[in-house]
Amino acid sequence: MAQTTRYGIIGCGMMGQEHIRNIALLKNAEVAAIFEPDSQMRAEASVLAPDATFTTSLAELIALPTLDCLLIASPNFCHADQIAEIADTRPLPLLVEKPLLTEPADISRMSTLAGGYPAPLWVAMEYRYMPPIAALLKEAEQVTGGVKMLTIREHRFPFLEKVGDWNRFNAQTGGTFVEKCCHFFDLMRLALNQRPIRIMASAAQDVNHLEEQYAGKSPDILDNGYVIVDFDGGSRAMLELCMFAEGARYQEVISATGPLGKIEAFVPGPTRFWPDDLGPAPTPLLEISPRAPKRPEVREAPVDPLLLAAGDHNGSTFYQHQRFLELVRGERDAPEVSFDDGLWAVRMGLAAQESAATGQAVTL
Repeated sequence: MAQTTRYGIIGCGMMGQEHIRNIALLKNAEVAAIFEPDSQMRAEASVLAPDATFTTSLAELIALPTLDCLLIASPNFCHADQIAEIADTRPLPLLVEKPLLTEPADISRMSTLAGGYPAPLWVAMEYRYMPPIAALLKEAEQVTGGVKMLTIREHRFPFLEKVGDWNRFNAQTGGTFVEKCCHFFDLMRLALNQRPIRIMASAAQDVNHLEEQYAGKSPDILDNGYVIVDFDGGSRAMLELCMFAEGARYQEVISATGPLGKIEAFVPGPTRFWPDDLGPAPTPLLEISPRAPKRPEVREAPVDPLLLAAGDHNGSTFYQHQRFLELVRGERDAPEVSFDDGLWAVRMGLAAQESAATGQAVTL
């Protein structure tokens, strides 16, 4: 009988609970222990993982001898120090939610730490594993003849309420282009296989959270913007973000274009937000548009309803865990999303934040 892989989870808010639901769908895997300081989130997590041990500190969780791997799903500003504590005490295979860090001052410290981390360290970039996006990444080179332009549009709902309202402030999130958009900067690097060299951004907080107050402070997170990225191979990419456009049929549209044609992925938002009276939620699509002969083709990229019910990311959290478990079990040689991948995504997000604030292009 195959041995069960036992997870320790740090943080069980909205994303942590999505991880728990998806781990429950995996063969020979279980959530064995959880550290979550918020009482409401502990209560909700205990329903999802009734057999898990709840600890009162990260140190207590790390010390449990039965754990095989760890998952960090805590608020963004906690990640760097928690990674450091794990590295200093018991460096188990680690899956850490994006972003890796929020402060530029932590880049050097975390890079040194990662260079000496003796176990696999995987950064959770779920968007890579959404079926329509995975299909686009697989076929983009052949369809386009080499991607010259990549456009990512996300029209979505505002930031949701989180424990302690931590996601309302740049100081705790790293800024919207770090917190929300590091996924998209990761996809740019992956699709183009080039290094970003210059970033230009225009963005603002125009609609969301303007009337909110937390301990006398107003939220300062961006809710819309454009980011243009130049790459060292001559390709370029653009991100269009709007966080007051949840009425759209598709939340993300990704378009890759080259000399031979174009390939596009259409990704709906979370199923739970689709109105029941409109019938079934939209099905993810892939559209391939060769230049010659001109024959646009639309394919469906459906997601298993069981996976849709387990989270808000079109099944990608499940597929990510499948691959992470292969790594933990020695069936895979290296993380698919490395520390370096996660760090580049943060650096690009921080550069976009700086460009938006200063009105100047930022060279990487």
